[in-house]
Order: sequence, then structure tokens, then C-alpha cells
Amino acid sequence: MTQTIHPIDVLLHKRDGRVLTDAEIQAFIHAIVHRTPEKQLVTDAQIAAFLMAVFHHGLNPQELATLTTAMRYSGETFDAAPLHSFTVDKHSTGGVGDKTSLLIAPILAAAGLASPNANGIPSICVPMISGRSLGHTGGTLDKLETIPGFNTQLTLDNLLLTLEKCGAALVGQTPHLVPADRILYALRDHTGTVESPYLICASIMSKKLAEDLNALVLDVKTGSGAFMPTYDQSKLLAELMVQTGEASGTRTVALLTNHDEPLGRFSGNWIEVWECVDILRATRSEDRHPLSADLIQLSNLLAGWMLHLAGKADTPEAGAKLSDEILLSGAAFKAWIRVVATQCGDVSLFHDPAAHHLYTASRTLTATHSGYLASMDCKQVGWAVQRLGAGRAKPGDPVSAHAGIEMHAKLGDPIKAGQPLVTLFSEDLSLLDEPESMLRDTLHIAPSPPELKPLLREVIKKNT
Repeated sequence: MTQTIHPIDVLLHKRDGRVLTDAEIQAFIHAIVHRTPEKQLVTDAQIAAFLMAVFHHGLNPQELATLTTAMRYSGETFDAAPLHSFTVDKHSTGGVGDKTSLLIAPILAAAGLASPNANGIPSICVPMISGRSLGHTGGTLDKLETIPGFNTQLTLDNLLLTLEKCGAALVGQTPHLVPADRILYALRDHTGTVESPYLICASIMSKKLAEDLNALVLDVKTGSGAFMPTYDQSKLLAELMVQTGEASGTRTVALLTNHDEPLGRFSGNWIEVWECVDILRATRSEDRHPLSADLIQLSNLLAGWMLHLAGKADTPEAGAKLSDEILLSGAAFKAWIRVVATQCGDVSLFHDPAAHHLYTASRTLTATHSGYLASMDCKQVGWAVQRLGAGRAKPGDPVSAHAGIEMHAKLGDPIKAGQPLVTLFSEDLSLLDEPESMLRDTLHIAPSPPELKPLLREVIKKNT
């Protein structure tokens, strides 16, 4: 006779520091997803208590793997088998100006389109399920939805069809994909448990593994703009995600990357699309804007690992070189146009993306004295972008398509008095003052250049 598992017992066991069984975790997630207003199998209070218990006691590798798997299969999942292709994706833990997905998806799509399989389907497919901005970090879906008509809400059947045609798709989470995560995430936000690396890992990996991936490359940020406050905490999160991905049978690699300043030239929504389109259209290195160099470097590093894992390059370094060659060849831009058009987006805007930057108010901050741009709190820069209207403080808040900032200098750059440092854009003049004050407070100019950290800090793989 099967013993009934009560949610209260599960949370009490974890509260007392006990190791939960697979059956306990599976039963708890089942109760969360299958409760109804008429039949409360588990209450919000009990879920909140469980989250706090995990926050304090953590999870061992088996508990974490079981929780992630239970969440992954709590609703519908994507079946990539009909593609007969290598499925790969990337995930970033979130950052300011982080728009690498808009470059990486078309780079990998171009590589897959160049060598279709026996069924005529791209040999590499990227089912990129992305999220929205929250807090100081941007969201890929908000950027994509500034393209008129672009449909991010594809059904799983339409996701499959888009991948068959394009090799990549950029979509949002369906209502029935990993519903357990949606419930847990909402309560984590209200219970002070968002920062738990174990809960972050289960949240991220359950959604990514629901894509039915052969490989996953993770961009785990560290530095002042990162979600995790210290290098050690960022590394722990990277190790947990690699461990969890590998346990599920998905090749998983994490790159610990420095995030002490916004990535690239622009931070916002449409302006980030504009920056990526400029990069995709550039066919010579000298045509690239110098302030986009770090964005291009990081995109090539991540895409390089993805191409390597997909068997298109012998090493990650060779993959990064191939990635840049694909960018400069124009093939990635063609793949981008194909994806956007297939997802009903208006590609005519890409002939002159600058003309579609429809802000109504702007202000430029200039340097008060000469020196070097020495430091900034990148998280505060992200909050300034959010205050301009480009981000949201809580899920469901509206975002402005054209608010954001343009950086005119990078850390370590020599600065002259009166030189522009950053330009603010908004669709509401009244929103400029607070972000201006925040940016003035955090952009520091010093008499000598700072010691800069490398963009790539460490690579976490299965054997590390």
C-alpha cells in the first residue's frame, strides 16, 4: 500500500534539515500544480515555508536534480525528436545591456542552415525560450516585442515549425510549460527567497531542460551588475547548474563572465535591437561601433562553445572564430531576417533602425573633469534604465519601447572635461531627473586608469 505524502510533512522535514526523498519532492510539486480553488492540496503559506526551509538548508545534488526534474515535467514539454537535429541553447543569469541572444540565435541558425540534415532541416536548432525584464536586468522578450508584429507567443507546434524552417526561434514560456516554476517564482518574490542558488538553479534549468536540449551554454554574470553579489556565489550557481544539466543528460557548460558595466553601447529595448542589427549588417570589422566590442566578444565566446558542442568546431576557440566569420559573412543577418519574418515581425525597420528610435525626451551627462572612467555600480545603472521606463519593478508592469541609455565610454577609457558620458532617453520628460542623479552618483572619473578584469573569468564544465 502506497503511503500518502502530506505537504506539511515535506516542509517540516526540510525545515529540520533532513534530506527529502524523491517521492516527497515529486508529491510536493504535484500538489502545487494540481491544486484548485475547491481543492487546496497545498496552501501558499506551506509553499512559502518550504521555500524558506530550502533557502536556509539548501539541497543536496540528488534533491536538486529531483526538484528540477519534477518542475520540468510539471506541464507540457517541447519534443525536439522530429527535428533530427542538434538542439542547443544559451541562458544568461541577467544583465544590463545583455542582448547576446539576438546575435547568438541567428549565428547558430546560419550554421545549421548551411548544413541541413537528410530531412532538409537545419542541422543545428536553437529553441530559445526567453524571459522579460525584472528589476535592474533587461528581458529578451521586451526587446523583441519592439519589432512591430513579432510574435513571441508561439505554441509548441509552431515552435517546431519555425525551427524546421529557420533553425532558431525566439519565444516566451507558454502558460502550460513548467507551471510549477511560475507558482514558485511568484512566491519567492514575496518571501525573500529569490537569492537562493538552489531555487534559482531549479527555476532556470527546469525551463531550459523542458526545451529537450542536447547542449546548453550558460552565461553566469559576476561583478557589480550581476544578480549574485559575489564571485563565489556566482561560481556556486554555475556549478549547480552544470551539475544539474549534466545529471539530466544535457551537455552543460557555464562561462563566468564579468559584468561591471553595461554590455555594449545601448541599454533599453528597441535601442538594443538597433545595436544588434548594426552588428549583424556589418561585413567588415572596421564597420563595427567600438563600444559594441565587448558585446561581440561575449557573443562569439558563447556561440563558440555552442558550435563546439554541436560538432561544428574542434575547440571552443575555433568555434568563436567561426562565429565571428558567420557574423561578418552576412549569413547571420540573413538568418535573423528569416526568423523575424517567420515570427510575423516587420523586417523593413532594419534598413534604418536608428530612424525608429522614437524617444520624446533625452539628456546627455558630460564629464565634470578629465581623467579615466574608473568605476560604476552597474546594478545602479540598470536601475536608472528601469526608472527611465525601459524595465519593470514587478511582473506585469508595462515597459517603454524607446527608453534607455547610450554609453559614450567604457571603463578604463580616457575622459576629457565636458566629454559626453551617457545619454538618457525616455518617452516621458518627467522621468529623466532621478536616473540622471543615479548615473551622476555612480560614474566615477579618477586620475589614473583602473585595473580591469577580463570579460571571461572562468569556464565551469562537468570535470570541474
